[in-house]
Amino acid sequence: MTDETKTFDALELPSDIVYVRELRPEEAADLPQPPEDDRKIYAIHDESGARLALTDDRGLAFQLARQNDRTPVSAH
Repeated sequence: MTDETKTFDALELPSDIVYVRELRPEEAADLPQPPEDDRKIYAIHDESGARLALTDDRGLAFQLARQNDRTPVSAH
């Protein structure tokens, strides 16, 4: 193990991080109520990848995360 790996492993990342990402078209098509037009759908995921919420507004996704004491970051 390199010094860089040891340093990275020693970091304690906050567990309140959530990830905001746009769903791919095929993922949106699998939703119980897929969007009827070309609207983008954004998902909020926890650190394990579990989907917590969906919205069609990226800004709202970040706002919802912050309102729930989470730190949102963009994921691609």
